[in-house]
Amino acid sequence: MSRQEGQKAKILALLQVFEQKTDDQHMLTVPELVDALNGAGIPAERKSIYTDIAALQDAGYDIEQQRGRGGGYYLASRSFELAELKILVDAVQSSRFITRKKSRELIHKLEGLASSYQASALQRQVFVSGRAKSENETSYYAVDALHQAIASDKMVSFQYWEWQPDGKKHPRREGSLYKVSPWALAWENDNYYLIAYQDYAQPANIRHYRVDRMQKVKVLNHPRAGKKLYADFDLAAYIKKRFNMYASSDEQQVTLRCANHMAGTIIDRFGTGIMLIPEEDGAHFHVTVPIAVSPQFLGWVCGLSPYVTILGPETVRDQICTLIQDMSKIYF
Repeated sequence: MSRQEGQKAKILALLQVFEQKTDDQHMLTVPELVDALNGAGIPAERKSIYTDIAALQDAGYDIEQQRGRGGGYYLASRSFELAELKILVDAVQSSRFITRKKSRELIHKLEGLASSYQASALQRQVFVSGRAKSENETSYYAVDALHQAIASDKMVSFQYWEWQPDGKKHPRREGSLYKVSPWALAWENDNYYLIAYQDYAQPANIRHYRVDRMQKVKVLNHPRAGKKLYADFDLAAYIKKRFNMYASSDEQQVTLRCANHMAGTIIDRFGTGIMLIPEEDGAHFHVTVPIAVSPQFLGWVCGLSPYVTILGPETVRDQICTLIQDMSKIYF
């Protein structure tokens, strides 16, 4: 190895020491930096360390010195602050979409962005008790393939499966391939959904599919269809109307009567763009929102009873009455 190559290797090794062994609570003196390099098989002298630190600082690395007893040099700032890494780690660990194995791999990579001391703090931060995780390891790569298809304006094919009472996965439509035009990926209810145009079943329309239930995803050499329909498509409104992303074509303007203390619940669900209209009794308000009426929506209303009730339309009131009657036959 030439002297110049050896110098480059030494500076890179020194940077690695700063990244892994230092932070604002853990500093290293020059003699300790020399020992760390020598321990890694990189010959170093005290005088050269000062020059190397200056070179790293000139390259943009925020290496600072704290003088006095207990002081030393340390890497003062990184691409991600510890608080930001904790948020990212929590998101990975709590996500049902990401498998346990992939969660461990991603968290290990995130730990590499912190010092070894901060990494241990991240490990203590991440445990979420009893969190259900996906078992579909291929979902991680399916997302990448879908993004690729969207970017290249291509259709995709895949199999779509569902759980059966035997505890096994069974493909829908006897395993025949779905072929759709992908337009967007949405994150809702802690799951990834593909928003796509399909015309294999009528009527042709925009539909959604859970990515973790897709397998054998393949980018096809066919241009996407449905461009005009998607141009007029409001993804945020589409998601907001569908409770638990339950597919329903029964979209209606539904008026809800709510007790005043339910305002936060209604705004959390439908957003701040809705109009809450106070009623004369001073204790209630009503709101009209577009809903893809489904058993999930009706169950949501039942769960908030008696503080949220459906005022109209009458057809939706009839649906919830039928649901309640059917439930009473089961439990009474």
